Amino acid sequence: MRKPPTRLAAELVSHRREFILAGASLSVLPWTNKVAKSAIFSPPRFDLNPFTLGVASGEPEPDGMVLWTRLAPRPLEGGGLPPEIYEVTWELASDDQMRNVVQRGKELATPQLGHSVHVEVHGLPPDRWYWYRFTCGDAQSSIGRTRTTPAIDVMPDRFRFAFASCQSYEQGLFTCYDHLQREDLDLVVHLGDYIYEYGGKDKQVRRHTEGEIESLDDYRNRYAQYRTDEHLQAAHARFPWLVVWDDHEVDNNYANDISEEKSVDREALLLRRANAYQAFYESMPLRKFSLPTGPDLQLYRRARYGRLANFEILDTRQYRTDQPSGDGKKPLLEGAFDPKATLLGDTQERWLMSGLLQSTAQWNILAQQVMMARVDLKAGEESLFSMDQWPGYDVARKRLLKFIADRRVPNPVVLTGDIHSNWVNDLKVDFNYPDDPTVATEFVGTSISSSGNGIDEPKGLNDLLSENPFVKFHNAQRGYVSCEVTPESWRSDYQIVEYVDRPGAPLVTRASFIVENGHPGAERV
Repeated sequence: MRKPPTRLAAELVSHRREFILAGASLSVLPWTNKVAKSAIFSPPRFDLNPFTLGVASGEPEPDGMVLWTRLAPRPLEGGGLPPEIYEVTWELASDDQMRNVVQRGKELATPQLGHSVHVEVHGLPPDRWYWYRFTCGDAQSSIGRTRTTPAIDVMPDRFRFAFASCQSYEQGLFTCYDHLQREDLDLVVHLGDYIYEYGGKDKQVRRHTEGEIESLDDYRNRYAQYRTDEHLQAAHARFPWLVVWDDHEVDNNYANDISEEKSVDREALLLRRANAYQAFYESMPLRKFSLPTGPDLQLYRRARYGRLANFEILDTRQYRTDQPSGDGKKPLLEGAFDPKATLLGDTQERWLMSGLLQSTAQWNILAQQVMMARVDLKAGEESLFSMDQWPGYDVARKRLLKFIADRRVPNPVVLTGDIHSNWVNDLKVDFNYPDDPTVATEFVGTSISSSGNGIDEPKGLNDLLSENPFVKFHNAQRGYVSCEVTPESWRSDYQIVEYVDRPGAPLVTRASFIVENGHPGAERV
């Protein structure tokens, strides 16, 4: 078992007060135009391109979105800029040649936030495409594309998006993103494990640049390494994204302030979490609403696509209780039925239920991290379930699904990542009664690259499916899921590549499923 990181232990001794006050230091950053106008900036000249990490957009709304970049001429060296403030100009145009600029402005890239820039654009017409870029001194970024969502009272004819997760830089190439960025999409949803915290290993497809990451600079460099990938950059530049984290953005299978390693104390994990959360914010197109306060960052939120679809974006890591039966795959022991065990925390669960009650959307989407279906992972008399997923929190899982059933929430669909394999599940309130009505549909997407090439049909697949009759599909190759949503139906296409250990893998649609309006449960096309 790995010992507590000595670097973190040293930081804890000398920086406990700074750790507690970390949130306050970020809350007084010079965001306002008043501050920008009162400062004098000399346009910098760069020897190296400061836009090595590309551009991105996210959090689309009917009147705007977030535009993102980060100045990093030496991306793997903490960015490579001195601790100074830089003025960055942004432009938004209605054409891809940037001739008709409809909005422009200036933002400050501060060393406190790793010279990242988060522009919150407002005042745009709904349901339109836009193009954007950034300028700092004598350097200009590439051009990105983004869009506004339909007005909240409009029922769109169609909405196309893809969801993805789990992209280990070491274990495979990001070929999937090369295919994804060529699709006709309105949005990309990333469900977590955007980076992996592990130290670099030999004999991998690619290598992490340092040991296991712990400090703020460590996390910044790791995000930068991932963002230098050309296919990931292209996917960010092509569509707006909605992002949420899972465990590897901090540490494997952590639960709130509890490490999976018993030798790591609470304060050590919270300090590491503060570093990780800040780097996550700096690296993602998030609103200032999500600015971290020490080891806390509110990431659960809601996104609407007119009256057609409503996303409830959930955080199943930050507020959960410890895995009640311990981590790993185990039978459903007493801890799994602890009524106090929670994946969402009381506040987030109440927020979710309130939102579902008030939703007027045709499709209600729970975008979250860990599998909700109670899948028995071992055929035969002995049963094994993942304690890190919803089966380890059985009372909370039943409570949520019963609420959805009792309140007749229209067309609930659960989107899941984490598990490095594809699944399609019919969700039941009580999986002990397989003939009970299906309450919702769960689409689980595989990894972009984590776990290497993968296999089409895992060993014992038929036994697994017979043990879990609510599972409609299972596959363990790499890929993502593209979805087309209309008022009448939902279609999920499971897109896979057969290898990620070398470039050039073609895209294959491995399976497709449809959910009809008003009829929970997926049917294979």
